Amino acid sequence: MAFLDIMPLSPGHLLVTTRKHNEKVSDISVEEARELGEWLPRLSRVLAKVTGVWDWNIVQNNGAAAAQVVPHVHFHIIPRPGLTPELRNRSFTMFGRGQRSELDEEEAKVLAAQLREELRREMEGIGKKKL
Repeated sequence: MAFLDIMPLSPGHLLVTTRKHNEKVSDISVEEARELGEWLPRLSRVLAKVTGVWDWNIVQNNGAAAAQVVPHVHFHIIPRPGLTPELRNRSFTMFGRGQRSELDEEEAKVLAAQLREELRREMEGIGKKKL
């Protein structure tokens, strides 16, 4: 399951999770891990195509000391728009850190529709490749 973060670090910030409750990655089954592993690259491609941002972080935190706020396993896919060269290696730009802002509901509706359409195309392409 994937959805837009309500307090995104950048436009298009997605959360990818399981329906079944598991607090940490160590709690998920091999099958759940395989399924998440299949969806992360697909959703990364979809997000990059829709946002036009080809750099991103995939972040997953386990436990409060590791900055896990919601006690349910989830991955963040965070688009990272271009940075000036002097900012590229600054730690605040890495590992999901940054300034959060509230998700605009109207923008979210448009973005979600674009993501769904691109995901449909992505899945059609995968189906054709298997034939």
